Amino acid sequence: MTRTDVERALRADLAACYRLVSLFGWDDLVFTHISARLPGPEHHFLINPYGMLFEEITASSLVKVDAHGEKVEPSDYPVNPAGFVIHSAIHAAREDVTCVLHTHTRSGVAVSAQRGGLLPISQQATIALASLGYHDYEGIAVREDEKPRLVADLGRRRALVLRNHGLLTVGSSIADAFLSMYVLEAACQIQVLAQSGGTELIAVPASVLEGVKTSVGTVTRGLGDALTWPALLRKLDRRLPGYRD
Repeated sequence: MTRTDVERALRADLAACYRLVSLFGWDDLVFTHISARLPGPEHHFLINPYGMLFEEITASSLVKVDAHGEKVEPSDYPVNPAGFVIHSAIHAAREDVTCVLHTHTRSGVAVSAQRGGLLPISQQATIALASLGYHDYEGIAVREDEKPRLVADLGRRRALVLRNHGLLTVGSSIADAFLSMYVLEAACQIQVLAQSGGTELIAVPASVLEGVKTSVGTVTRGLGDALTWPALLRKLDRRLPGYRD
């Protein structure tokens, strides 16, 4: 597969991811981002055209930027360099990461504001907790000096709760980052719903938590994101077609 073919495939998957985020109700108008690393030594990335709703994004409308969030190819759409601060920090530190997905969902922000963070009270939470970190709020993420602390808090994990801010997942593929966000977001929604009942919650024992990673591999038959991504694309083709354009 040529680099052109790889970029075309990445563009289609990233546009699909944006539309899936919209379809699942995780978007926040135009104010979050999903980025994808392009192969090659240039350190180029794809990101959303700033000001376009996620449901509108297509493969061809995605903007190619450098590590500083500056456009490297002509585009009719602007880019929000400030919005790329979090993404550029992670991409620079984690060569294994192809995609960084960041959301401001109501449930995600609600859990991020709780001192106890994500609680081990659901099966979804046990999966998310197997690779989850926390990063304290330092204001709107526009400062370069926050990058080292953000990277250190993520470490080698797959997900990060940004305190008082939202959720973030990373993956070796776009599908991988989306699946991690699906599980983390579901865990946050369940927690907020469970807490609204006003009764004492039952925590999953620590001994059970330890065996989750192995169990997940069994449930997905070792396929991981490859088990769900084709089905999600079929859903998009029925509900929000045109993302490949």
